Amino acid sequence: MFSPEGPRLRELAVQALSSVEHGYDLLAPKFDHTPFRTPDSVLDATTEALRSSGPFDAGLDLCCGTGAGIDVLRQVCRGSVTGVDFSTGMLTVARERARPQGPAVGWVRADARALPFGPVFDLVVSFGAFGHFLPRELPGLFTQVHSVLRPGGRFVFPVVAPPRPGSLTYGMLLGFDAVMRVRNAVRRPPFVMYYRAVRFGDMGRELTRTGLRVELRALPEFGRRRDGSPRVRLVVATRPGAGRSAAGPVDA
Repeated sequence: MFSPEGPRLRELAVQALSSVEHGYDLLAPKFDHTPFRTPDSVLDATTEALRSSGPFDAGLDLCCGTGAGIDVLRQVCRGSVTGVDFSTGMLTVARERARPQGPAVGWVRADARALPFGPVFDLVVSFGAFGHFLPRELPGLFTQVHSVLRPGGRFVFPVVAPPRPGSLTYGMLLGFDAVMRVRNAVRRPPFVMYYRAVRFGDMGRELTRTGLRVELRALPEFGRRRDGSPRVRLVVATRPGAGRSAAGPVDA
């Protein structure tokens, strides 16, 4: 799960007892050596899917962390690229590790629930951030995304099919969420990081209620489950209006 360069158990304990912001400030130098970082395979598959419907102009990586999604945007955007996160530590590491090739990158420290932008982006991506938002926060979060998209702009993010009940992965995620709930019941400020709190169906409904047109695209690199459903999908939520049409075939 963790490479030798990753955080030790004591470091993880200190981070988990902090606020989300401070915890990720502490984790930032070693974040890329943890399983919390989106795998390169998912980033690469997302890049290829976006290439088939690009290029785009201005791109935003929502909750950019150490900048893994920035590399995706720089390959599919011909204009400006921006990373936004509320962790100063994450943004510092992202700046240090940014590659020199491609469009210039702007880094902004801000809360995703109060984005300091107008409708200036053609593409917004996000990787692995939704576990830091409670279900009741989704409407406000998606309203913010809608507000920064130009007409025809897209909000794109990958989703992995949930593990089957009874599987080892299912048990591990269930146990992790239970530990976090106990921690947040006895200590403040809370550390919001839940793997099972935000459900895919809820996200789709809230995106639609926000006014975005939601379509799904299977990422064929990851194959299908026994029931025939894709293991990994790309959610493409488009703000209606003039501009590009939604990307790719729909695979629900």
